[in-house]
Amino acid sequence: MAKVKPRVKLQKKADKGEVITIKTLISHPMESGQRKDKSGNVIPRKIINSFKCEFNGKPVFSCDMDPAISANPYLEFMAKVEESGTFAFTWVDDDGSVYTTEEKITVE
Repeated sequence: MAKVKPRVKLQKKADKGEVITIKTLISHPMESGQRKDKSGNVIPRKIINSFKCEFNGKPVFSCDMDPAISANPYLEFMAKVEESGTFAFTWVDDDGSVYTTEEKITVE
């Protein structure tokens, strides 16, 4: 499998109280566990099963994902920022792998 790579896009600066859009994408094949390989063996399920975003340690957005989600899951959501800080993003895989990244924002 190719390397799993999380990506996040959000503005670097915002006004106090502004609602910003956050876009996330993680490169991941999202194998449902229902397909077979060329030899007829079932390909084991391997999906990103949960996602969460926190801002300065407080929850902003979270969701659970099921096998029907597409490869390379893309999420877009909004958050109101009142102070400068760091958004922390976490994706969890079926095998227990955890992928994280962070983005800072300055509130003026």
